[in-house]
Amino acid sequence: MISIVIPLYNKKKQIANTLQTVFNQTFQNFEIVIVNDGSSDRSVEEVEKFKDSRIRLIHQENAGVSAARNRGIQESQYDLIAFLDADDEWKPDYLQTQYELSKKYPECSVFACNYEFKNTNGEIKPTIIRKLQFSEPDGIFNNYFETASCSHPPLWTSAVMVKKEAILSMGGFPVGVKAGEDLLTWARLANKYSIAFNRNSLAIFNAPENIKNRMPRLDIYKDVVHDELVKLHHKNTKIKGIKKYIARWNEMRVSVFIQNGNRLKAFIPLFRVIKYRGTYKKILYFFILIASPVRFQNYINKIKEKWF
Repeated sequence: MISIVIPLYNKKKQIANTLQTVFNQTFQNFEIVIVNDGSSDRSVEEVEKFKDSRIRLIHQENAGVSAARNRGIQESQYDLIAFLDADDEWKPDYLQTQYELSKKYPECSVFACNYEFKNTNGEIKPTIIRKLQFSEPDGIFNNYFETASCSHPPLWTSAVMVKKEAILSMGGFPVGVKAGEDLLTWARLANKYSIAFNRNSLAIFNAPENIKNRMPRLDIYKDVVHDELVKLHHKNTKIKGIKKYIARWNEMRVSVFIQNGNRLKAFIPLFRVIKYRGTYKKILYFFILIASPVRFQNYINKIKEKWF
C-alpha cells in the first residue's frame, strides 16, 4: 500500500484533473491524504465531488506547502509515501513503476522516475538528466549531487516516493523556506540514503500561468537552503559534486533576483557561485546580464543559448 500526500492551496482549476490521474493508475492499492492548507477558493468542493473512501481530506490554517506535506506525512497510514502537487499529473503506470522499484531495490529509501514539463499551451518538453551511473532503464543512483549540478532537478516532488521512516528522520520538509524546500529535502535524503531511479518519464510538471509573476521574492541575506547545503558539505567533504550543486543553487538565486528587477541583490549569490565553482563562462554571462539595461536582456539570453 502507498500513501499519496497532496498539499492543497487554491487549486480549484487543477485539483480534479490531478486526482483523476491518480484514479487512472494501474496500481490501485493506495490512500490519498489531501491537506487543505487554508484554501479560500472552491478547491475543497472539487475534491468532495470524488466519492471514494480512499480520500482523506484534512484541514488546517494556511501554513505553507512544507507544513502541509509534513501534516500529510504524519497522517499517512503506510510505509511508502508518494508526493503529488495539486496541479501536476501522473501517467497511468507511475505508481506501479515506483512500487516495483521499491521491491527491486529494497536497500533504497528513495524512489524516483523521470518527468516532463508541460506549458500552458499543452506542449511537452523533456528533462535533461546527465551523468546517471547506469545505462539500464532503472538502477541505483548514488551520485545525486554530480547529476543535479548539471541537469534539471533529478528528483522532483511529484515524481518521488519515499519510505516514511526516512523522511521522518530528516524532520520532513523545512518549514518557513520560501523557495527550494523540496530541493533541500532531496539533498538531505541523498546524503544519507540510496536512491532508486527509473529513466521513464511518468510524471508531468504543469507550468503555472503567469509564471514570471509567481517568482519567489527572495531574502537577500537569509538563504536557508544555501546554509544547509554548506553544512552538508562541511560534515562530509567527500560528497562528490556538492560544491558545484551549491553553486548551481546560487545561480538560480542570481536569475530570480535579476528577473524580479533586483539586479544589485544578485551579486551576493553570484559571489557564492564564484566561491564554490570558480571561474567559468556562465559567470561572465551573469555579470553582463546584471550590468546591461533591461531592454537588452532578451538579446543576451539568446546569446546564452548558443554559449551553454
